[in-house]
Amino acid sequence: MDRRTLLTATSGMAAACFFPAFPRASNTMVIRYEAMPSRFTGARNVSVWLPPDYQTSKRRYRVLYMHDGQNIFAGSHAFGGESWRIDAVMEARAAEDPDHAAIVVGVWNTKMRAQDYTPTGIEKAMDSELRTRAIEENGGASGADGYLRFLVEELKPMIDRDYRTKSDPASTFIMGSSMGGLISAYAICEYPHVFAGAGCLSTHWPIVCRGQVYKTHTCDTQAMIKAITTYLDQKLPRPGTHRIWMDHGTQNLDSIYAPYQQAVDQMFTAKGWRQGVDFESRIYDGADHNEASWRARLKEPLAFLLG
Repeated sequence: MDRRTLLTATSGMAAACFFPAFPRASNTMVIRYEAMPSRFTGARNVSVWLPPDYQTSKRRYRVLYMHDGQNIFAGSHAFGGESWRIDAVMEARAAEDPDHAAIVVGVWNTKMRAQDYTPTGIEKAMDSELRTRAIEENGGASGADGYLRFLVEELKPMIDRDYRTKSDPASTFIMGSSMGGLISAYAICEYPHVFAGAGCLSTHWPIVCRGQVYKTHTCDTQAMIKAITTYLDQKLPRPGTHRIWMDHGTQNLDSIYAPYQQAVDQMFTAKGWRQGVDFESRIYDGADHNEASWRARLKEPLAFLLG
């Protein structure tokens, strides 16, 4: 049964009942789908943010899909109570220029997050020792291919059916942070005919180093870089057709990302991608691995990807 919870973007408070269709309202809103089922991955919540003029216009909108969806709007469900506040940033962009408006679809994570967000293709490219370690630390083999099939074959068709979207690849984007950045890069490689751009903030290229583990310096850096570049060499879309934003900070977990990102940047350049045109790679000195840091720089990847 279709059950959609209406929330206001300003208060983040759920309405007392479920709405079978989009209600009339004057402010921006978030509609939450509870425990959306899938044939390919575990059920999960999905939140849909609509631009301020959605109810008063007849226009169609580009769509930005975001991972870790409980962390991107109000802080009530966000990790540590901190959110990206993507709604506020998108509302400001739309106020500057109506053509910047876009629908934001937040796909919540589950307890299978590590498996969902570990790219299957990169896992397959690992040597046997590194692959065994990744599977052990993630609690199982990669489920990314199933997760992406949910996005592409089930969720996107529903969003395009129920909302006034521009459904073409040039109007469809994907974004996330940490392992959400990793799966965003994987999505544009596996589905270049679906997504025109990917935002990969603090991309967790190491995969096996999370939490405090990175402090022990046992990340198998060179072996992981080999797996990543092997995959990208085979699957990176041809240049001139897509845009990818990648970045990282310099504090805590972000402090170990530089060698991975440098190798990825070199692969992009070798494949003919132009920095500043087809891809962007930034370092934010002093930035940490958390929602507050990603919120602080969110305007820049959005401007690069969405114009």
